[in-house]
Amino acid sequence: MNLEEKKNNSPDMDLDEETLLIVSQTFKALSDPTRLRILHLLFQGEHSVNEIAEKLSLLQSTVSHQLRFLKNLRLVKFRREGTSLYYTHDDEHVIDLLKQSIEHASHH
Repeated sequence: MNLEEKKNNSPDMDLDEETLLIVSQTFKALSDPTRLRILHLLFQGEHSVNEIAEKLSLLQSTVSHQLRFLKNLRLVKFRREGTSLYYTHDDEHVIDLLKQSIEHASHH
């Protein structure tokens, strides 16, 4: 790793207000068990709102609300097929955080 890469990966790098806000909102998104379940499912593949609701035993309105929250943070994305929307994760970094957190929790 060269000096520039070390600088960019250093936890000591300066954080501007916008970055702090985005990081805070991302952790807020990951702090909710329902959103975690949805992200975990979407990590495994693309699903419609109805599929997510069925697989996670949630109301469709709950799923839609949580997906809107995640979409606004650009953590999920969707594609339209007819009248259906199909969602998938939109940020590999967040999925890596999720995987690492699950691995960490399984060690306890």
